[in-house]
Amino acid sequence: MGRGKIEIKRIENTTNRQVTYSKRRNGIFKKALELSVLCDAKVSIIMVATNRKLHEYTSPHTTTKELYDLYKKASGKSLWNSHYERMNDNLNKLKEINNKLRTEIRQRMDEDLNELRLDELRGLEQNMEECLKNIRDRKEHQLRNQIGTSKKKTRNAEEINRKLIRRLDGMDDDSQYGLEDDGVDDEPAIALTNGNSHIFAFRLQPNQPNLHNEGGYGFHNLHHA
Repeated sequence: MGRGKIEIKRIENTTNRQVTYSKRRNGIFKKALELSVLCDAKVSIIMVATNRKLHEYTSPHTTTKELYDLYKKASGKSLWNSHYERMNDNLNKLKEINNKLRTEIRQRMDEDLNELRLDELRGLEQNMEECLKNIRDRKEHQLRNQIGTSKKKTRNAEEINRKLIRRLDGMDDDSQYGLEDDGVDDEPAIALTNGNSHIFAFRLQPNQPNLHNEGGYGFHNLHHA
């Protein structure tokens, strides 16, 4: 029982399409080899799959370049002429762009201005003013960021200072406490960025219980950050 006729159209299923391509590619390469051996023909086949993978067959003892040279000699055509012309046109456009950019750079450096017309000079002046405005805007933005950072550091230092003052003001007045370093860096000393002032963090704690009735103070340690 023969196989049914297959409709020649694009296979929508990706897997089926890839399997069919692989099988038929091998079949074509096999036929090309048979043709090359039976008829002593020079055959070259190049295939590119949908995944951009290249497959090539060339007759034994033959290269694709040799067959291309034979084609060019027989037909009098060069497959590279149009490609070379496109590349040459693109190169000329890039050279023109490069020359314009070099000219603009020289003009902004106060060179090659004598040949410019009045309207060209005005355009160059306007362009320079726009560039200068952008530079100033960027500089102001940077300054605002620096000022904001400095203010934030100042507010943090002031907040720490207020906490220390509140802590000192809220301590008991029974004169039973001494200065102690408990090893916990809870409020580190702050050295102000632009001055020589320092804030010392310390804590009052019972130091000498035997002085409780005598109203004395014992100073144990001073923690200097």
